[in-house]
Order: sequence, then C-alpha cells, then structure tokens
Amino acid sequence: MYQATLSRRSYRFNDLRQLLAKASPARSGDYLAEVAADSAEERMAARIALADVPLKTFLQQLLVPYEHDEVTRLIVDSHDALAFAPISHLTVGDFRDWLLSEQADSAMLARVAAGITPEMAAAVSKLMRNQDLILVAKKCRVITRFRNTLGLPGRLSVRLQPNHPTDSLQGIAASMLDGLLYGCGDAVVGINPASDSLPLLEKLNYMLDDVIQRFAIPTQSCVLTHVTNTLRLMERGVPVDLVFQSIAGTEAANQGFGINLALLAEAQQAALGLNRGTLGNNVMYFETGQGSCLSSNAHHGVDQQTCEARAYAVARHFSPLLINTVVGFIGPEYLYDGKQIIRAGLEDHFCGKLLGLPLGCDVCYTNHAEADQDDMDTLLTLLATAGLTFLIGVPGADDIMLNYQSTSFHDALYIRELLGLKHAPEFADWLTKMQITDERGQLRDTAANHPLLLALRGEIR
Repeated sequence: MYQATLSRRSYRFNDLRQLLAKASPARSGDYLAEVAADSAEERMAARIALADVPLKTFLQQLLVPYEHDEVTRLIVDSHDALAFAPISHLTVGDFRDWLLSEQADSAMLARVAAGITPEMAAAVSKLMRNQDLILVAKKCRVITRFRNTLGLPGRLSVRLQPNHPTDSLQGIAASMLDGLLYGCGDAVVGINPASDSLPLLEKLNYMLDDVIQRFAIPTQSCVLTHVTNTLRLMERGVPVDLVFQSIAGTEAANQGFGINLALLAEAQQAALGLNRGTLGNNVMYFETGQGSCLSSNAHHGVDQQTCEARAYAVARHFSPLLINTVVGFIGPEYLYDGKQIIRAGLEDHFCGKLLGLPLGCDVCYTNHAEADQDDMDTLLTLLATAGLTFLIGVPGADDIMLNYQSTSFHDALYIRELLGLKHAPEFADWLTKMQITDERGQLRDTAANHPLLLALRGEIR
C-alpha cells in the first residue's frame, strides 16, 4: 500500500503497478485500459508517493509475475548488482535529482546502465518534465557498429525507408536514389515489404545488397519482415545484414507477434554466423511503440509507458545496432494528440538511452490522430537536441505503403543545419567521395551524369 496526502485528501494506491499507472502523464491508452489517474490531483498524489519509493523495491515487487513471464525473468536474472551499487540507496525522487546532477556524467551513466531496470527508468521518467528527459538523455552515449559507427556525439543518422505499396523494385530504387542523393541512409536502408512472399523478399535483399556493394556504401540493409522469414532467407544463403523484429514488454504480447526470446537468440546467432559486418557485430534491429501490450490485451494491468520500457530489456539483451520507437504509429487509441505523442517520444528516448540502447524514433502520426506535421517538427527538434541516434527518412514524409506520416529527407537536412549535426563518419566520407556533399557536409548540386543516377536509372526503368 502506498499513500500520499494532497489538499487535505488522502490517496491510497494498492500496489506498485497501480502507483506507476496513476503517476503517468495522461494518455488515451491508459484510459482505455482503465488504469489512469481519475484526476490531475490523484496523478500528482501518485507522483508524490512514487518519489519516496526506494529503487530496491523494483527488484522485490515485480509488476508481472516471474513464473508467468519470460521478460520479467530476463529483467531479474540479468540485473547487474555491481552496476546498481552506486545508486542502490536512492529513492525514485533521489534518482531523478542524481540523474540531473553533474555527478551523473556520460561515463557514470554508462557504468550504471546495466543496473537500471526498465521499471526504474519508467518510474523516474514519470517525475520528470520534458526538459529533464531531454537533458539526461543528452548525456547518455550509446555507440554501435556494423559497417559504420552510429551514436557518436554531434552525429545524427537516418534510416532511408523506400517503401512501396506493391513492392515495385523500380519504385523502391527511385526512392533509394532520392534518399541517397539527399545524404540519407547511414543508419540503414530499410524496406517494410507489403508482401511476405519469400521469393520477393529474396529479390529485395539482393537488390539492396547489390547497390551497397556496387558503390561501396558504408551502411547496412534490412528488409523488415518477420524474424522467421529472415531465418529462412539466411538458410537459403540470401545476403542478410540485419535481423528485424517488432518486440513488446511482456511474454504474452511477444507471443502475439509470434516470437519469444529463444527465437530471437536463434536469429541473432544465424546473423552473426554470416559475418557480414566490417566494423562491428551489432546485427539486430528492433521496433517498439507504446500501446502494443495494451492492444493485444497483454499488459497485466501495467501502464503503457512502463510496458514500453520493459520492451527495452528485450532489446538490450540482444545488443542491437538500432532500435526505434514508432511513437505515433499505433494510433489515437493509445496516444490521442500531438501533446501525448511528443511526451511519449521523449519518454521512450530517455528510457532507452538510460538503459544503454541506441534509441532512435520514427517521429510519426496517423491521419486520424489529433496531430499534424507541426507537432512532428516540435518532437523532431526536441529529440535531436536530446541526442537522438537516428530518425526515419521517407519521400515527402508520406509513407505510401504503411499510410502514415513520418519525417522526410528534407526534415533531416533541416535538423542537421539547425543543430550542426553530422552523418556517421564513414558515411560522411563516402558522401564527400561521391560528390554528394562538399567538405563541410553541405549538399552539392547533382549532375545528370552522376554515377548513382546512371546506375539506378536502369533499375528505375
């Protein structure tokens, strides 16, 4: 039992699960799940009570039963007590103050990351203003490598997302060309296929690999199909760089995705066996998003933001090259408007970075949400200020296959110019060598006889 008194009224919270849910900022998904605070006053009372909870409590009172959930078992069994020691005496409120202090610099945050559980990260985020989430995330440094180096300070990478509603190779090639000539693609060239046909998935992988190898592009490719399809492709000898999978924060929700930890481990080992990375062996790519556990009725009464943080424990276990929250994609049932999407994006980025993940964000919304591109401009600017690892680059910001609004190649140009952010270093060198950018990293005018244009023109035709 937890309690707090506010305005001469006493509020009681039955357990840690309820306390965390009531302390969450208002969002439609928690109202839908009937776990949200009934009023702003109750929400504040929950935060007052939460601030006094010792961090050790999260190791003793589990939100989802250990016996019934492999994600809980992963969190508990992989907890690093030595890394936790420097902060083990703190309450959630003390933890917030410590994170904002000069003592918690980048090196210290890296040392304690393995000792922080997702529930601890979610709890402290509920006590933080947006500026707090930005400031702490900015201090977190997470660097990963495959064919280039991602996550370095002063750098921002872009996933080039050349989706097509019929998986047309010509249409995909045209979008790839567009993105590369805008300097996008250093995070990954990643296609969401419209079909699960293995022969088509093979063609997509071979096409991406051909372009990367032909022009010696220091990047990686990924066809974002189900992990079981990727396993079949690797068994056939198809050139797979990264293994993709959507993940969630409970075993039941992951079962809804058709996965478990053993399957992810099998895929990781298969990808490592291909030895396709030149600079590192981070071979996994994960996507998450607040609401996935609730939408599959697999949240165990836990609020959606805490469920999202638990998904990061799954990701952390597999040392991914990339992970991003597709923050506004699930829809207004879970994040109703621009304000909720902005807050969720900052929470997800903070929690992921605090747990030691190379977190990026698909700054996005669906057309039936109460949000628009101005909201996305705001979230993009805030996240880039907070040290975002990568964003998504879609032609015109309009994904014509998935039918949602994201960020464009032009948005990447805006944020790089605004904040002086550079590409991944190896990719930046390639852009200069290919005369796509000058020595300062500024785009050049592309001549009609540019080798990329000449080579891909045949693909497009």
